[in-house]
Amino acid sequence: MTARPRPHLPMRPAWLCRNCAAPWPCSPAQLALAAEFYGHSIALAFYLAASMQEAIDDAYSLGLRPDVPAMHARFLGWLSLARRPRRR
Repeated sequence: MTARPRPHLPMRPAWLCRNCAAPWPCSPAQLALAAEFYGHSIALAFYLAASMQEAIDDAYSLGLRPDVPAMHARFLGWLSLARRPRRR
């Protein structure tokens, strides 16, 4: 019997992956999100933007000053790679 792979979900308030401890969304999480939201890239963008805002709020609540451009790159910068190609 094989074990089910553990999902790569965020651990708050640090916003690290619960599985691999990389900054979330880690590469496996990005892949899973792209598959889950396949064909719904706008919904994925809204979900990630809301998650980014929560991560920024959590950073401030911890007394940190988040690097907003880095957060944008981390949460939203990879989205163009996940877009569904246009059909011709």
